[in-house]
Amino acid sequence: MKQLVAGAGKNARAATLAEAATSDVLLLAMPWPVVKDLLASLGNLTNKILIDASNPLLPDLSGLALGATTSAGEQVAGWARGAKVVKAFNTIGNNIMADASFKGEKPVLFYCGDDAAAKKNVHRLAEEIGFDPQDAGPIKQARLLEPFALLWISLAFQQGWGREFAFKVLRR
Repeated sequence: MKQLVAGAGKNARAATLAEAATSDVLLLAMPWPVVKDLLASLGNLTNKILIDASNPLLPDLSGLALGATTSAGEQVAGWARGAKVVKAFNTIGNNIMADASFKGEKPVLFYCGDDAAAKKNVHRLAEEIGFDPQDAGPIKQARLLEPFALLWISLAFQQGWGREFAFKVLRR
C-alpha cells in the first residue's frame, strides 16, 4: 500500500473508507459483487460527486451481469442516493489511466450522468490526466458504456491485443 500511495503523487494518501467518504469527489473502482455493500457502508453521500468506474462483469469476463434495461451506473445512482453519480473511467484499463499518452494522441474517455456540474468536474479531471473526454449523455447511457468496456476487456484478454491500446473519436 505504501508503494502505491508513494507512486500516486505528493498529495496522495491512504485513508479508511470512512475518511474517504468525507471527500467531495469519490472514485468507485471496485469489483461489481461488492459495490452495493460498500456504498451502504459509506453512509450519506448526498451532494458528493461519485465517479462510478465499476462494470457489472461476470466472474469469467464472458459478459455483463446487467443488460439493456438497466446498468451498473443506474444501480449505483439508486444505492448512493443523493450522490451526483457520473459513470466514467470504466471503458479503459488502469494502465492507460496511469499513462494516457499515445505519441501525442489522446484516447477518448466517455462519461455520462444526470448532474451537469458533476460531469463538468469529471470532464476536467479526465482532461487533466490526458484524455479526450466526451459527454455521452444521461446516466442511462451507462447501458452503452458498460458493454463498450466489455469490448475493451475482450480485445485485451480474449483476443490477445494486450492492455496497451485505447479508442479515439474521429470527426469530419
